[in-house]
Amino acid sequence: MTPLQLAPLREFLADFTRLVQEPHEQTQILAQGSHLLGRLIREDNWLPHEFAQPHPGHYQQYLLYADPLSRFSVVSFVWGPGQKTPVHDHRVWGLIGMLRGAEVSQNFIRHPDGTLQPEGNAVTLQPGDVEKIAPDQLDIHQVSNFYQDQVSVSIHVYGGNIGALSRAVYLPDGTEKTFISGYSSPHLPNIWDLSKEKNHV
Repeated sequence: MTPLQLAPLREFLADFTRLVQEPHEQTQILAQGSHLLGRLIREDNWLPHEFAQPHPGHYQQYLLYADPLSRFSVVSFVWGPGQKTPVHDHRVWGLIGMLRGAEVSQNFIRHPDGTLQPEGNAVTLQPGDVEKIAPDQLDIHQVSNFYQDQVSVSIHVYGGNIGALSRAVYLPDGTEKTFISGYSSPHLPNIWDLSKEKNHV
């Protein structure tokens, strides 16, 4: 098994912090951020094992990092075979990068009568793909594991502490039910201890 290398995650967090420190518009953050996320997910040797574990009943959302000023957060989404989200929104910008397996994202649009209908074709993300989410555009979607027989893992970056934001899931008639997702693990990965790496040199 390839040894875990946490340096790519630390480098990504440093670069993304520099990005959000600048007075960029949302479009610039999404464009530059998608490049940074794409570089992170190009390699698959950095995600700690405990933050890639599925649950038999529902998907998992593990917090990898939350900016102390709530400018962004990074989570790993772990999909068991055949698992999917309800139709939901985000209310902040987001980036979704596929690390392992594949997932399907179907956008929805609200009609004048309030009902929701699928908008366009579903998008399948493969390892290395990055999708952008913007709350002023198509922000309502449903995501599912492409596979019925294997686990998929994606890395998400959001423009806020996503586990603490009030958002909504939607019924087919467009009725909203607000929720705060929280996170699947009470523990954070310890990515800042460099002692093992430095002692190994």
